[in-house]
Amino acid sequence: MVSAGDFRNGMTINVEGVVYQVIEFQHVKPGKGAAFVRTKLRNVIQGGIAEKTFRPTEKFDEARIDRKDMQYLYNDGDLYYFMDCETYDQIALSKDIIGGALKFVKENELVKVVSHEGKAFAVEPPLFVELEVIETEPGFAGNTAQGATKPAIVETGAQVMVPLFVNIGDVLRIDTRTEEYMSRV
Repeated sequence: MVSAGDFRNGMTINVEGVVYQVIEFQHVKPGKGAAFVRTKLRNVIQGGIAEKTFRPTEKFDEARIDRKDMQYLYNDGDLYYFMDCETYDQIALSKDIIGGALKFVKENELVKVVSHEGKAFAVEPPLFVELEVIETEPGFAGNTAQGATKPAIVETGAQVMVPLFVNIGDVLRIDTRTEEYMSRV
């Protein structure tokens, strides 16, 4: 059990049967009346954001979220298949659970499958990936005074804004959290 006065960013709690992750919290002590904790919570199963206030003495069960390394195998339309590298068990997740998480992930790469009580609800890609550019306009040196960018399509089909000197066939390092170009490899 954890009290509202002990909330920390990133903590997962169970509020009335719903699992939330604490995004922000603020202890408020008004001049008049009792203190309270104002929070911004993200529903980890459905993804919605809620703002709630609690008394600092309210207690909640801490929810256990499991992150397991699994290999992304392939997709066949609406289902995406993953394999546990230790037990070789395979699971299939629907497109609405995956969302845009696999935008920069090639087949056979490792991802983290996030679950609560055995039910997978999200997939986390690696923080950085290296992908080859398969389509982009040619860039010309010296045609801009500032750091201009152009769109490029990488081998997974995702589009990234890159500097003008990037060409087809270049391998790029991409940050999957911000979906931004980092460097050439």
